[in-house]
Amino acid sequence: MFYFLLVVLILDALLLSVVVLLQAGQGGGLASLGGSGTTDTVLGGRQAVTILTKATWWCGGIFLALSLILSFVPRGGSASALQERLRSATPGTLPTFPGTKPAPSPPAGSQTAPQPAAQQPAAPAQQTPAPQTAAPPPASQPKQ
Repeated sequence: MFYFLLVVLILDALLLSVVVLLQAGQGGGLASLGGSGTTDTVLGGRQAVTILTKATWWCGGIFLALSLILSFVPRGGSASALQERLRSATPGTLPTFPGTKPAPSPPAGSQTAPQPAAQQPAAPAQQTPAPQTAAPPPASQPKQ
């Protein structure tokens, strides 16, 4: 379904391009003003509605509608291997790739969330002896 709609969208875009290019231009544009400054010269006046004008509106509307529909239609085909690994990975773990070692997983039923610092048991304080400092050497007397 996705690819069918995509092909129709591409054909519509090509048809829209051809129809727009086949239409006649409005004239010299801003170069044709010459100081008169009327809106008929700038905007080109009212033109008759031709088959090309109607075809442009229809192709543009179909293009917009197909683009909107394609944004909601799931893409066909199988997912890539990377997408499958990412989908199968549980939250909090990363997928393993070829050539890497998987991270060890915690045993089932164990709590994986870290505890706040206030709730963690305090480690027993180890008293280390203070380093012995030697007495400073006697100050030498200045030479006179």
